[in-house]
Amino acid sequence: MAKRKGKTVSFDAMIKFFMRNYDIPTRKDFDKLITKFDRLEKIVKKSTQISVRKAYGSAGGRPAGRYGLTASDMVLGVVKASNKGVCFNDIQAKTGFNDKKLRNIIFRLNKLEKITRKSRGIYIEK
Repeated sequence: MAKRKGKTVSFDAMIKFFMRNYDIPTRKDFDKLITKFDRLEKIVKKSTQISVRKAYGSAGGRPAGRYGLTASDMVLGVVKASNKGVCFNDIQAKTGFNDKKLRNIIFRLNKLEKITRKSRGIYIEK
């Protein structure tokens, strides 16, 4: 008796068989994933924009701190209020900030040229 030949299988059919049985992703699967990621990124971006608007208000500025001013604005206000200049201890007493925070604010205001040092520990508005 002659051996009966089976149906010949194409190479493409074999590849498809292995890909299905071993859960190997196809290009179509990757394209679907990419579109899902793009959609998720848009949703996340939109939600962060909404949360930023809520935090900073509709105007988009900084969030208001104590008295509706930032810490730098408070220190600058104290310096502006004094005609002859104000010392470090007076600024600290009026604002209530600790040493490190106040030193950083004064350094930043000096660097931005909003205040100047009249002498050691005495600051005036520029």
